Amino acid sequence: MITDSTTGIPPAVAEERGITVAPLYVRYDGGEQLETAMDIDGFYDTLDERINNIPSSSQPSQHLLEGFFEEAAAAGDDVLGVFISGGLSGTFEGAVRAARTVKSHNIGFRCVLIDSLSTCADEAFPLLDGADARDEGSSLEECAAAVVNGILCSRILFVPESLAFLKAGGRIGRVAALMGSAIKITPVISVFNGIPQAIAKVRTMKRAVNEMLKCFQEDVERYGLKRVVVHYIGKKTQMLESFHAEVERIAGCSVEVRPASPVIGVHVGPAVGLAYECVRYVQGKLDLPTDELIFTA
Repeated sequence: MITDSTTGIPPAVAEERGITVAPLYVRYDGGEQLETAMDIDGFYDTLDERINNIPSSSQPSQHLLEGFFEEAAAAGDDVLGVFISGGLSGTFEGAVRAARTVKSHNIGFRCVLIDSLSTCADEAFPLLDGADARDEGSSLEECAAAVVNGILCSRILFVPESLAFLKAGGRIGRVAALMGSAIKITPVISVFNGIPQAIAKVRTMKRAVNEMLKCFQEDVERYGLKRVVVHYIGKKTQMLESFHAEVERIAGCSVEVRPASPVIGVHVGPAVGLAYECVRYVQGKLDLPTDELIFTA
């Protein structure tokens, strides 16, 4: 199995589950670093100071992706890949190109690649569903179906401290950013068909966090809960601690707190959020045919 580093899967978990992680890159302070090699908390401690010189990001190299597929083809292994939303990054498209190249001279190579329509733990949860199915002896097609089911059952929510990073990264229009700043509008951001969108807009960050918790609680009550992770971007704050406590109260269990991928963080800016997977399908994540998410070689 293969995925990209924006899932934030800890290296020990990736090794234990047999998952290869293709790293994305973050460019800042005149250099470029693999996301997997960064001191994320150290980087996030100064993120809010970088608003006038926001770092950029780039996808895994084509050479790296082709190398992984070549290795799998040589070993006679099938490959299942789950990647960050194509609406957020070119990583999935790059993986498809790499798989096609390897397939062209390895006719017996079998590969299924899936656009997760998301990122961070919301991408990781369906990936882990696929790994669970693989470990139970399921076929490649059955593992892919488990991933798609996980995509339909999961959601990610973020509340940014401001709209400045989203505006600078082109994720929202200039007018929307200025309006939000002027009247103190704070959005609750999720993804729909793999694209970020505001599912609620309120006057303060506190109210936005409460709206996020309300959405989480309603989903848990309606669809059940399988997995949940609290995410943060930027410095750890008292608000994060309070938010974490409320998520644990709603979930009724211990909940991991994990920094969001720096590749995502440089576009969103300082924020708190969570990703969760329900037992049943959640509403409002996509309305397109699921076969459009899948590439098969």
